[in-house]
Amino acid sequence: MNNKYIIALITIFIALQFPLPAVAKEKEAKTNKFDIPSHVLDIAKENTFPNSTEDEEVIEPSELSQELIDTSKVKISNPNLIKMLNETTLNPSPIAFGYRGMVFLGRWPLNYESDDTNINWEYQKINVNELNNIGGGEVQKINYIQQEQKNIKGALTNKIANPDDVKQMIIMAAKQKTKLPLSYNTTIGNGTKKENSYGVQPQKYGLLHAFAPAVNEKGKVTFGEVYIQLKGTKTTLVIKNVTKQGIGAWIPIQDHISFSYEVR
Repeated sequence: MNNKYIIALITIFIALQFPLPAVAKEKEAKTNKFDIPSHVLDIAKENTFPNSTEDEEVIEPSELSQELIDTSKVKISNPNLIKMLNETTLNPSPIAFGYRGMVFLGRWPLNYESDDTNINWEYQKINVNELNNIGGGEVQKINYIQQEQKNIKGALTNKIANPDDVKQMIIMAAKQKTKLPLSYNTTIGNGTKKENSYGVQPQKYGLLHAFAPAVNEKGKVTFGEVYIQLKGTKTTLVIKNVTKQGIGAWIPIQDHISFSYEVR
C-alpha cells in the first residue's frame, strides 16, 4: 500500500479518537451557555423578601383569531394583540356577512425576534461582607449576610413605542431560551443569609462580594398597522407599513446571587 495512503488513514484515525480541543471547547460552550455556574446560588428559600413569581399571561388565539393570523404574511406573537383579535372576532357587528371594508385596529408591535442572549453574572453589586483576621492566629470563616434590602430593576436599553408590550414579548422569549426565572423587578431582603462560608487565613482580610445576575437580550421588534379586511364572507388580516427596530433589555434573574471571594 502507498505510504501516502497509510499516513492519511493514520491521521484520520487519530482525529476520530482525539477531537481538536478548540472544537470540543466550542461545543461545550454552546451547550453550557445558560447553565448556572457553581458560584451562583439560589436564595429563594432564604430570601427574607418574598418575590412573587412573574408569569406572563399566555393568550391562546380563538379559532377565528387563528384563522385570521394565518392569513397574515407577518408573524404575530404579541399576546395583547391576540387578545384584541379574540375580542374583535367574537363581536358579530364588524364581521357580518356581506360587509365590505377595512377595520383599523391600530399600530402594534407584532413580534420580537431574538438575535443574541447573554448572561452577566455580576450585573449589579448588592452586598459585601468583610472579615478582618490580620491579628488572628487561626482560620476564621466569613458568611454571606445581606446588609440592606436591594431592589434590582431591569429595563429596555432604548426607547421604543408600546414598551410594555415589547417588554412582555422579550421576557417570554428570554425565558423560553434560557429556562431561568426572570423578572424585570426582583428584591433581596435585608438579613438574607446563605450557609456558604469561606476561610480567611491568619494575617489576611477577607471580602465576600455579592452580585445580582441578569440576562442581556438583544433583538428586533416588528411593527405594523393592523387591519381586518372584510370582503363578503371572507375575512383577512392585513398588515401595512411594516417596520423593524432594534431593541435590547436587561432582565434580572430572580432569587439568585453571584459570589466573588477576595483575600487581601
